[in-house]
Amino acid sequence: MSETPRLPATVEVSALVRQVNAQGGFAAVIAKGEADAGTILLLLCENGQDQRVYERMPMADGTRGWHCAKRLDPEDPQPFHDWLERRRQQDRDLWIVELDIPAAERFIGLSV
Repeated sequence: MSETPRLPATVEVSALVRQVNAQGGFAAVIAKGEADAGTILLLLCENGQDQRVYERMPMADGTRGWHCAKRLDPEDPQPFHDWLERRRQQDRDLWIVELDIPAAERFIGLSV
């Protein structure tokens, strides 16, 4: 099975930011990673609420797909923020991109 060529991270991030902004949402790069091969974490929310982080992971069929890695617990938000900070400290090539728009998963091909 051959691997599908990967878009440079900077191109993928720029496209996501433009798409979300064009649809009336807010998108911003929180942490800028390695331009070509950096890992991308997406912080999705709606009006700052229901924060969740998606990242692309290897799937059983050899492809890579988005999955929800972490959700903010509104009763105890600190572990969520600590987790994001640890991820950033562990991987300096990591991109963290916030997409604040209803049903943000649609921008990465997931239904809500």
